[in-house]
Amino acid sequence: MPFMKGREPIRRTLKYLNAGKLVLKDKVRIFSVNYNTYGSHHAGARDFVFWNIPQIQFKNPEVQVLTLKNMTPSPFVRCYFDDGRDMLIDVDSRNRDDIIEHLIKVVGKTREQLDAEERLKESKDNPANFGYGCGRHCICEIPGQVPCPGTVPLPDHMRGKILFAPK
Repeated sequence: MPFMKGREPIRRTLKYLNAGKLVLKDKVRIFSVNYNTYGSHHAGARDFVFWNIPQIQFKNPEVQVLTLKNMTPSPFVRCYFDDGRDMLIDVDSRNRDDIIEHLIKVVGKTREQLDAEERLKESKDNPANFGYGCGRHCICEIPGQVPCPGTVPLPDHMRGKILFAPK
């Protein structure tokens, strides 16, 4: 499989991408990480970019994610909001787990918000849904559909029993 080549191919699997914990707030439009590829106090930021940026991109498709390398003496994360403001978050000498936990607290959605969005996504408001627990019990209740064979027999040309019967 071609997607399983390269450094740590586990980062490109759906199971790994769905396991991301950081879902950014709706106000965040741009998420940028500034770090250096050398130096011990940048190690947590490098690991964060390597392991967590793919998950952040997957969980937040409407947010632009930038990584800027070797442009700063100390690592930081900057979030730009839709109203023009920005937030600067220092990640100097932190490991990647501390960085992700801090970002969840500061710019991430709470567990309650995520649960409420999940419930809204699962709502049964779609008129195409039918069955137990929906607005319509059977597809035959929709105008223009074939009625239920239990109440009105199907025409002979629609019945396989008669159509494919040996003659």
